[in-house]
Amino acid sequence: MSRRMVDCRTIPSEINCTLTIAGEEEEVLDAAVMHAVDKHGHANTPRLREAIRASLVDAEPALA
Repeated sequence: MSRRMVDCRTIPSEINCTLTIAGEEEEVLDAAVMHAVDKHGHANTPRLREAIRASLVDAEPALA
C-alpha cells in the first residue's frame, strides 16, 4: 500500500494550522478527522470524512 498524506496548510483555516499527517490511508483519515474535530471545531460527520479523504495525496517515502 502507498502512503497517503494530508497537509493542513492546503486547507484555509482560522488558526493557520501547519500540521501534516502521513501514513496508510485509513490511519491518516482517522487522525485527520480527530484533528479537525479537536483543533478546528468540526463535527465528525460522513461529509467531513469524505472531504478529508478527497484531499489526501500520495506521500513521499520517508527518509531513513
